[in-house]
Order: sequence, then structure tokens, then C-alpha cells
Amino acid sequence: MDKLKEECGVIGVYINDEKLASRLVYYGLYALQHRGQESAGITINHNGTLDSIKGMGLVSEVFDEDKLDSLKGNIAIGHVRYSTAGVKELANCQPVVAQYKHGAIALAHNGNLTNGEGIRDMLEEEGAIFHTTLDSESILQLMARQYRKGIESALKNTMSIIKGGYALVITTQNQLIGVRDPNGIRPLCIGQRADGSYIIASESCALDVIDATFLRDVMPGEVVIIDEHGLKSIPPTHWGQKKLCIFEMIYLARPDSVIDEVSVFEFRRKSGELLASEFKGSADIVIPVPDSGIPGAIGFSSASGIPYMEGLVKNRYVGRTFIQPTQELREIAVKLKLTPLRQTLKDKRVVIIDDSIVRGTTSKRIVEEVKKAGAREVHLCITSPPVKYCCYYGIDTPDRGSLIGANKTVDEICEYLGADSLTYFSLEGLRAVCDNQSRFCRACFNGNYPIEIPFSF
Repeated sequence: MDKLKEECGVIGVYINDEKLASRLVYYGLYALQHRGQESAGITINHNGTLDSIKGMGLVSEVFDEDKLDSLKGNIAIGHVRYSTAGVKELANCQPVVAQYKHGAIALAHNGNLTNGEGIRDMLEEEGAIFHTTLDSESILQLMARQYRKGIESALKNTMSIIKGGYALVITTQNQLIGVRDPNGIRPLCIGQRADGSYIIASESCALDVIDATFLRDVMPGEVVIIDEHGLKSIPPTHWGQKKLCIFEMIYLARPDSVIDEVSVFEFRRKSGELLASEFKGSADIVIPVPDSGIPGAIGFSSASGIPYMEGLVKNRYVGRTFIQPTQELREIAVKLKLTPLRQTLKDKRVVIIDDSIVRGTTSKRIVEEVKKAGAREVHLCITSPPVKYCCYYGIDTPDRGSLIGANKTVDEICEYLGADSLTYFSLEGLRAVCDNQSRFCRACFNGNYPIEIPFSF
């Protein structure tokens, strides 16, 4: 689908039951599957010995009962991937594991380093050998080189070198570690089960599925270390303004997650409410583009008084990994995923609620299909401003030349899509949803990047 691509999802578990750790991570990865469908992996820690199972495909395709039974240990970390750095191949599946002087270490990484290329060049000049094309491996190399004074010193020194948006779960000989970048661009939270075990995960929805109680979010720049003595927090050593990625709230995160004390569902519903006041037309029904458009459509309907209806049926058996090798097949793929309900749409003035427009190709096809189904008018309302700039912190975005919002006016986009009107949510409205706080990165809309972007990008 024509959307900004997910980054990755990470999870780590520390538990006394050696048979349960891998199972909890497995189910947690299921809950985080929306964050990456390219590959999946689990690394288990048994008394400092690390074993991994990784593979291309969905969680259900990579793991089975026998594989999970073979992973025994009290610490486990897991990863689902959509590549933003590194090519698509088995060698780049995470977690990344390394052997070094003090033992073994494994890392699962969500995000992207803006200075990753420079760090890799520096390490290779010093003789480092890399087994992947991931910037995640550079983080491991830095940690191993800084380990002489212990893990805390290694983490602090490494964080002072790497730049970008990242959330890490790491296991060393006997520890589970969580790390969040100093600006909190990528999310990370902590939970605890009734048996006392700890979980670190990208989103709180992963905690819910394994019966863990949400404790709190990892603070920007914080390191949390979990071992037999419990949880230890190492607060940030450098101040950084919180800049959580706004697209986590708009599209990427699951609606049942809570990130940095904000309900994703409520954020999207409120966006729809405020967008209704910016819509200048009239209509008979409001329909969402499922699934991410549903909360916004509920809010839009509530505020406008226009009835909410289901007008597009989603085929939930076609995953996001569906291959579309030609333009003709890509157009067929849209029909496979979304089918209009003719009985609902016929002779109606329809408002379609969607979360974003990236290239515009899918939105164009949806408008065409809704009109073919008999809609008299089609008004497209988007619960975010135009995407005009690329992301460099862990979301795969097309270059600016492919971003329709960067190259056409709203009227030109509306004409291209074939809609009767197009309403984007304003930056002012988005700020109101954010309670006028500057705690979110909106660089994809306004080009104000919280971390300097190297010229090489």
C-alpha cells in the first residue's frame, strides 16, 4: 500500500522460567507484526550462551513449536523488521549477535543512525569486520570496544557517538537492557508480569498480549538494565528535547497502544474531530480507509453529525508483504485489499477518511473504485498535513521527488486523485491535537529536523 513504511519492532523478556521466555517474545512479536513483515528473529540467553532463530517472512512463518521449544533461557530478545538500512537478505535479520573478549552480546534495533555510514567507515578503517550491512552492527562494535570499564560505561560512550532515532533491546551475559535515543524519536516502554518478570517493548500492545502491566515509557536518553537484582535506571547524561515521531501516532503504532502517556486511538479520533471543522463541504456518509482511518472517521462523524458507515471492506488475508511486480498488478492488489460496498455507496456523497497520502497512487485508485461503486461525490479528508519531507530516523520514505505533497499543490493533488474535494489536516490542527506541545517530531511535514542530517543523505 502507498504508505510510509514501518520501521521495526523490538521486545525483550527477563523471566525465571527458562521455557517461557521465548514464548513470551514470540507472542509479543505477533503483537508487533505491524511494525515489520520482512523478517523475524529471537535470540535466547542461557547462562551467557546465546542461540538465535531468524528468518525471512512473518512471525508465523519463521517459528513453529519445535523451534520455540529449542530456545531455552531466562532472557530473550526479539525483532520484526522492515528494512530502512541494509539490504533485504537473511544475513540482515535481527537480533544481531557478536562474540567479543568478555563473552557474547545480542542487540535488536528499531530506528536509523544518521551518522551510521561515517561510524562504519571509521570502524572499518580500524580493522573491524562486518557480517551485515546494518547500522545496528556498528552499535555492537562500538559497545564491544568500549566495554573495558563495564556495560554502563560502554553504553554511555556509545550513545555519545551515535546519532539518530533508535530504540534498542540488548542482552549481555546476564542482563536485559533497554536504550532509547536522547530525543525519544522511537518509542520504548517497560512492563512487568505478575510473576515478577520484566518486559521491554516498542509498544504497550505487546505487553497486553502477554499479561504484563504497563509500568512506564523509557525516558529519552535513558538506559534501563534488568538482572537478578531487578531494574536499574541510568538517567540521560545529555539533555535532549523530546521529539517522538508524529507518525507513530498518525499511522505506525497500533491503535490500542499508549506511547509517552498518549493513547494512539484517542489521538487519531481527536484528529478526526478537529478535521471535521476544517472540512468545508457536505456529505451523506463518512467511511474510513481501514484500518488506520477508522478512529479518525469515528471522530469526524461524531463532530460533523455525518453518519459513519463501512464503505470499504478490507481483505485481512492479504498481508503487507504481498508482491506487486508491475503497475497493473499493483492496481489489482488494491482491489484485493479493499473492496467497495456498493449498497452503502450508491448515490451517496461520500467523505473518505485516510491517515496520509504519500505518492497518491493508492488514494487515486480508491477514489476511482468508490466512484465506480456509484458514489455521487467523493470528498477525501486526510488526518495529517501533506507529507513533504523525507524521514531519516527509521521510517522508509520515498525521495522528495516521489512525495506528491512536495511537488503539487492541494488543488493539483485533488485533480490528480479525481476527488471532488481534498482536505488535509492543518499543522495548526495537528498542534491542537498535540496540546500545542513541541514533544513530537513533525519534520516530514515542516522540514524542521531535531537532529542534523548529514549532507550525504
